[in-house]
Amino acid sequence: MTGKHSINPIDILEKLDWHENNDLEFKSAKGGIPKSLWETYSAMANTHGGVILLGVENDGTVSGVIDPARLKKSFWDTINNRGKVSVNLLVDVDVAEVEHEQGVILAIRVPQAGRYQRPVFLEKNPLTGAYRRNFEGDYHCTEQEVSRMLSDRAEEPADSRILEHFTLNDLDQTSVQQYRQRFSSHKPTHPWLSEDDKGLLAKLGGWRRDRKSGQEGLTVAGLLMFGKDEAIREALPQYHIDYREKLSDDPLVRWTDRLTMDGTWAGNLFQFYLRVIQRLAADLKLQFQLDRDLFRKGEAVVHEAIREALVNALIHADYQGQGGIIVEKYSDRFEFSNPGSLLISFDQLLRGNVSECRNKSLQIMFMLLGAAEKAGSGVDKIRRGWESQHWRSPLIREQVQPDRVQWVLPMISLIPAESLHRLEALFGRKFHRFSQQEIQALVTADIEGAVDNSRLRQITAAHAADMTRVLQGLVGKGALTQEGQGRWTRYRLPAPPHSLHKDLDSLHKRSDSLHKRSDSLHKDGDSLFISEFSSTVDNELHHIAKPAIQRKRIDPKEMEKILLKLCRGRWLSRNQISKLLNRNPESLRQRFLNPMVEHGLLQLRYPDKPNRTDQAYTTAKETD
Repeated sequence: MTGKHSINPIDILEKLDWHENNDLEFKSAKGGIPKSLWETYSAMANTHGGVILLGVENDGTVSGVIDPARLKKSFWDTINNRGKVSVNLLVDVDVAEVEHEQGVILAIRVPQAGRYQRPVFLEKNPLTGAYRRNFEGDYHCTEQEVSRMLSDRAEEPADSRILEHFTLNDLDQTSVQQYRQRFSSHKPTHPWLSEDDKGLLAKLGGWRRDRKSGQEGLTVAGLLMFGKDEAIREALPQYHIDYREKLSDDPLVRWTDRLTMDGTWAGNLFQFYLRVIQRLAADLKLQFQLDRDLFRKGEAVVHEAIREALVNALIHADYQGQGGIIVEKYSDRFEFSNPGSLLISFDQLLRGNVSECRNKSLQIMFMLLGAAEKAGSGVDKIRRGWESQHWRSPLIREQVQPDRVQWVLPMISLIPAESLHRLEALFGRKFHRFSQQEIQALVTADIEGAVDNSRLRQITAAHAADMTRVLQGLVGKGALTQEGQGRWTRYRLPAPPHSLHKDLDSLHKRSDSLHKRSDSLHKDGDSLFISEFSSTVDNELHHIAKPAIQRKRIDPKEMEKILLKLCRGRWLSRNQISKLLNRNPESLRQRFLNPMVEHGLLQLRYPDKPNRTDQAYTTAKETD
């Protein structure tokens, strides 16, 4: 924030005992309650909640509100009017007056709407009045996004829908028989095993008869679990499953093993699970033993955690969403990604013991094999497995446009020695005066490129307000720099003095955490890296970036073309790109840079450390 009377929003949040993990929006109140406040209310409610500070200008200066009592009455009258706002999520304590020397600020805390309350919309029509939040602010929901929210709030699970014109002939009989065998091995006396195939499917939720309409048939769950790949794609065109191993040190090798729907096997979830669980568990240097049915016998808690993460992606996925199920195995981590949003809040997810599943029949099918839990303990099992090896806590990410949830399970020490050496080199003797929580925050910023409130809570299980104090304390000590505000706040390590660059770089090279650089790539690319722009290059880059600067919203395809032009023939860091385009660096990374790297359009300067703070990008050779 700049300006003589600018506020530090974190001071206000702490004063109210609200925490930094809330999204944050400033609104002027010079003309009363602005119309945009209600769009922001809808957007925050439909995303992760947030805080609106009424009486604060966009630049953080306080203009104040006139007659707070009248303004609050107007606010409550509107939010309780069903013709204006679909639902009021607030209680009295969610609206508070904050005294400031320049005037009164009205702080409004918007909670995240529950699964059965979304979409929160304006003016009676969810298709035209629903909004959500991303890094760039509020945006109007598409018809598809509204449909997904309406589907998630339905009492009937997504996978229980009966598929018209699909029959038992659309199932892969080998899959049905293999499932029966494994079910019998795990629960040999279960009464459902006496049923024929159709009866067993009915018990599992794979075949259903609707009592009201009398309609009977194969369900989405039955087809997903046991179907033939062509039948699944016909019923669910967005369906896609993909397993990738990326174990090579050579950046030009895109993957060392891959399993996807190529017509050589029945591409259903059961067969995908059987094949992928074996690949994920292979080559791990842990003592364990799988029985002949791939479950439990002598199974280490790490393998149980991996299995939970895989099944979690399969049973929580929105199979109408974009991108499909993607499972990736690296030498130092596992990544599980599925379409759809979380059905519970982030806080509920961290606490555990809350079970909200998008596909309940699929959940039952995996439970009967001993491969899933119903009581919300799956997250605890994933954490317990990783804690047993003293690895860094699993990372949970949620994105919008399109909705996706990603779990990253890093096989890296909680506090690696190499990271400590780098931090000691950076901070000197001062480093040993940091508290344990402060050191964990600094290590996370070093390893993952940045740290934020939610990530630190995933690692420490501490309260959000405590983590805000830790992070802000490190900013005050000059140990971290702050980017963004509210939920989008990120903290990064400060740039080291020039004399330390070489020493820190050599420490990165000696890292033992299974990250190994491709020296040839770096040598070939060093001459292209731009640490400081020359005037000629600067003018050229600004000319390329001009269309994005002039328009806040730009077609994604056009943005990709701009990024390719910027990076052609040179290395640009994420921060350089964000400054050129006047965009949030984290938003650029998630929405454009990461997908473009994944699709082979861009390549990383440090492919072994994708989250380095100084990561840079150039066009891939095939796009030059």
